[in-house]
Order: sequence, then C-alpha cells, then structure tokens
Amino acid sequence: MKTLKTLLAFVAILTLSAFTPVHNGYHIGDIATDFKLENIDGRMVSLADYEDAKGFIVIFTCNTCPYAQAYEDRIVALDEKYADKGYPVIAIMPNNVDVQPGDNMEAMKARAKERGFTFPYLMDAGQKIYPQYGATKTPHVYILQKTKKGNEVKYIGAIDDNSRDASAVNTRYVENAVDALLAGKPIKETETKAIGCSIKV
Repeated sequence: MKTLKTLLAFVAILTLSAFTPVHNGYHIGDIATDFKLENIDGRMVSLADYEDAKGFIVIFTCNTCPYAQAYEDRIVALDEKYADKGYPVIAIMPNNVDVQPGDNMEAMKARAKERGFTFPYLMDAGQKIYPQYGATKTPHVYILQKTKKGNEVKYIGAIDDNSRDASAVNTRYVENAVDALLAGKPIKETETKAIGCSIKV
C-alpha cells in the first residue's frame, strides 16, 4: 500500500511538471545585459548608445509572422509616443533566416521602409540575444528601466490584449507599464502571455 501511494505521488508530480511552463531567460527585476546588433542601416546598435534614455521597449518581432504584422502600426505608435519621453522602441528580429528567408536583412530593410519604422530594426545574428531574454514569440516585449544596477526588466509579455484587432483592444499592457514607470508608480501587470508565432531556430 505504501509503495502504491509513493508511486501515485510520483506520477502526480510528473503530471504537474509536464504542464508547468518553464520560464527561461530574464525575470522581473533581472538586469539585462547589453548587446551590439546590426541595424537595417548597417550600423551596430547597443543600448549604451542611448545615453539620455530612461529605459527601453525591446520588442522581438519579424517580417513574416501575421501576428507581428498585425502589430506593426502599434509598434510604430509606441515609438512615436514614448521615444521622446525616454523609452524608445528597439526591435530585434530573432528568427533563423535559413529557416525563414523572408526575415533576412534585405527583407527587413524593405519591410521597415514599407511600414514606416521609426526605430532600430536589428538582426539577432547567430540567435544569441533572444535566448538570454527568454523570448519565445514574435512579438514578445521586454520593458527595461535604467537603474544604478543596469537595465532592469520591468515588464515581459504582450503589447496589448488583442493580437488581431487594434480597434478592439481593452488593455494596453505596454502603455500602462511605461506610463507607470514615467509616473514613478508600480506596474500593475508586470507579466502577460505573449501571443504570436514561435521563434524559428
């Protein structure tokens, strides 16, 4: 009987762990390391280049994902609203271009021009940065705030609560988070579920 109870307990633990999401990468409060990635204009860009920034809206996104495409105008709007307030958008394309050639640098340049990107659009060549962050989707957002310790992770997740229809959005997670930081207030929702295409490896 004791053996049966032990076995059932073991099976229960295995079952629970199978359905418990594994969260690799950064957590809220972690300090994000800087990077140096190639922009669509050929320049190498790092967070340290933005001396006057208060923080960053780092968004892992791409050309080819329908979810990422649906968010493009909203990403441009975020940069237009917050760059001058100290929180510029930094977009990073994390996909393996051998697997997803529509996300190569030439395609990134064309997409940025077509869609009027006002922010850096960087390639994660070698796919070294997105795993550090723990990004799994496009789009996937990380809001960083400059502190004495470094760039502290303050929010992780989705841009808002409607990945398909901008006119039907009820909660603007990223805007709420940045507004709270600018006002010196705590962020009410620090983590949400990113909805989008899986990053291609």
